[in-house]
Amino acid sequence: MFGISPLGWIHTLGSLPAIPVAVYMFARYGRIVPRSLPGLIYFIAMLIGAVTVFLVAHEPAGYVIGAVTLVLLLAGYGVGHLHGLGRAARYIETVCLSLTAFLLMLPTVTEVLRRVPDGHPLVTDLKSPLLLGSQGSLLVILIIGLTAQIISLGRQAG
Repeated sequence: MFGISPLGWIHTLGSLPAIPVAVYMFARYGRIVPRSLPGLIYFIAMLIGAVTVFLVAHEPAGYVIGAVTLVLLLAGYGVGHLHGLGRAARYIETVCLSLTAFLLMLPTVTEVLRRVPDGHPLVTDLKSPLLLGSQGSLLVILIIGLTAQIISLGRQAG
C-alpha cells in the first residue's frame, strides 16, 4: 500500500505520534517541552523516525535530514542538563526542538503528496508548484513560529 515497505511502515508509524504531540505542545506551551510526558513521547517517536530513516531513505537528502534531526534532537534534550548556560539553554532548547518539528514535517508533507492518493499521487515531480508551495509554507511557519517563541521567551525572562 502506497509503495511503502514493511520497514518503511515501522519508520512511518514509529515517528507518526510525534506530529500530534508536537501540535499539542505548540498549542499548549508555545514550544516543545522536553521535561514532560508529551515531551518524552515526542523524543521517543522522533528518535525512532530519525534512526530508521537511514534504513529506508532512497535519497541523500533523507540521510542529511535524519542526521541533522538526530543532532538537533539530542542537543535540544541535552542542553537543559548543561550547567552554566543560564537562560541561553532555554533558547537553544526551543530553537533546536522547533527545528526538529520542521524537519519532521518537511519529508512528511513531501511523502504524503508523492504517495496519496494511492496509485495517482498529487505530486509526481519534485519541482511541482504544489510541493514547492507546501514546503515554502512550512518554512514560513517555522520562521514566524521561531520568532514568536523567541519573543515569548524574552518576555518570560524579563
